[in-house]
Amino acid sequence: MPEKNKVSSLEMDYKYCEDIIRQHSNSFYYAFSQLPKEKAEAVYAVYAFCRRADDSIDTAASKPEQVQQLKQLHHELVWFSKGTPVDHPIWNALGDVFERFDMELQPFFDQLSGQRMDIDFTMPETMEDVEEYSYYVAGTVGLMLLPILAMDNVRSLKKAAIDLGTAMQITNILRDVGEDLTQNNRIYLPRQEMERVSYELTDLEQGVINDSFTAIWETMAQRAETLYDGFGQYIDWFDEDSRDQVLLSARLYRGILDRVRSRQYNCFQ
Repeated sequence: MPEKNKVSSLEMDYKYCEDIIRQHSNSFYYAFSQLPKEKAEAVYAVYAFCRRADDSIDTAASKPEQVQQLKQLHHELVWFSKGTPVDHPIWNALGDVFERFDMELQPFFDQLSGQRMDIDFTMPETMEDVEEYSYYVAGTVGLMLLPILAMDNVRSLKKAAIDLGTAMQITNILRDVGEDLTQNNRIYLPRQEMERVSYELTDLEQGVINDSFTAIWETMAQRAETLYDGFGQYIDWFDEDSRDQVLLSARLYRGILDRVRSRQYNCFQ
């Protein structure tokens, strides 16, 4: 392929990934589109992979379809890892990202393990269970992005990246309590916390917002805020051209918690 056409094709692949993040996450796109072009495109490619992984579960019409779609994506990731990727914009873009940055494959495989947890979903018993799940579906994203955003401190920042991803996933859970229940038949609030304050499943199904519900919600929110605070201590370890964008994404997401509070904890609508 002539070099000019190759470049043009790769630009189209990145544009495909950029369109996905722009369509699905205004906050992330707003933050990361301000990165230098090469880094922004790399983030778009990682996001597009994670979006496809998420959609393989949330857009499937049945459990067998979920299993099949996730299995197909796992096969494609294995082929990619062996240097024989599928000809698809996401894999083409990721191939370029892996050439430019010192990427690791394991977080990508762990992300798929997290999606499998949603197929075989069981309500978490404890806050520790919530955080374990959050690592697989969101902490992994932090690990994927580290080589792009903190090129010289990847090893030192792994825990901080996982903590930020975990905080963001807990924030997602607290924002989407009603949607997860009604659309996906999933409850991510820990059973132990519900029992501690005598908040029943029937209360949750009826969208009851009382002192017990807010106590559960705040326990989880304060854990997320602790993780956000801890992450913030490491912001100067990120590349100088990436710090503001990483901090902005964390602040935008953390702000979701205060918006739910301002709505009197109404996360059922």
